[in-house]
Amino acid sequence: MNQSSNIVVMVRPHHFASNPETMGDNAFQSLAKDGVNVAEAAYNEVTEAVNKLREHGVQVHLFEDETTETPDSVFPNNWFSTHASGELVLYPMYCENRRKERRPDIIEFLRNEYGYQQLIDLSAQENDGVFLEGTGSIVFDHEHKLAYAARSKRMHESVLKELCLKLNYKPVAFNATSRDGKPVYHTNVLMAVGSEFVMASAEMIRDDKERRRFMDTVAASGKELVQLTEAQIEHFAGNTLELEADGRKLLAISATAYNALSAEQIQKLEQWVTLVPINVPTVELGGGSIRCMLAQIF
Repeated sequence: MNQSSNIVVMVRPHHFASNPETMGDNAFQSLAKDGVNVAEAAYNEVTEAVNKLREHGVQVHLFEDETTETPDSVFPNNWFSTHASGELVLYPMYCENRRKERRPDIIEFLRNEYGYQQLIDLSAQENDGVFLEGTGSIVFDHEHKLAYAARSKRMHESVLKELCLKLNYKPVAFNATSRDGKPVYHTNVLMAVGSEFVMASAEMIRDDKERRRFMDTVAASGKELVQLTEAQIEHFAGNTLELEADGRKLLAISATAYNALSAEQIQKLEQWVTLVPINVPTVELGGGSIRCMLAQIF
């Protein structure tokens, strides 16, 4: 299976705002500065991101969200994922207002357009208080059928194992915390997997045995580990996504994250991908960055 694809789904919010329901465990989330029209700014940032990706040859299916009930709808990767083996997966979401992001029109479009044979609907597990928030909670290595996942309120290992059994992937679960001991809320702020590399802050996996297992797993996959610092993670440097277009590999990365990388890291990454910095500072107030905005279609 390919690690990257040339098609994504994006959602353009008309009423973007920081989500009060997710503020408690999302240390990356911020309140808007006074005088900033965040809804208008986020709308414009999504528009520019779509244009930039299309300019690089990526096919973007853009959906509008004109409601006021789904402040995090700009992050569709959390409620569904698609798989080249024919599955469309729906996920159980931790926050109640995020559950409203699941849209029958998007599901129907994807099934009709791409012919997914199997719908794996895990969303009912919300009723049991267990959660797995899509490719926020899981970072897939599709080529080696690995599912990296940091334990948190939003990633319960029982659901991860159930999904991996259905997809025939191997779960690689671990604990990762910030310097103040708080669990990393989503795995995809900690790490990203490309065709030739893994970007990650292994230092945030505090347990020596779990860190070694993680690093050994990456090494066994044949991918090179590009080590990120915790400070770089705080600037969304782990929240990137490899895409492809016209036979080229691209790395969607926010301008915030790009500016946090060292010249050496940029040079290393440019061996494998063309970096595509995208400016989304208002969206980042919601606690996610460009990777969270892209739901990859296989």
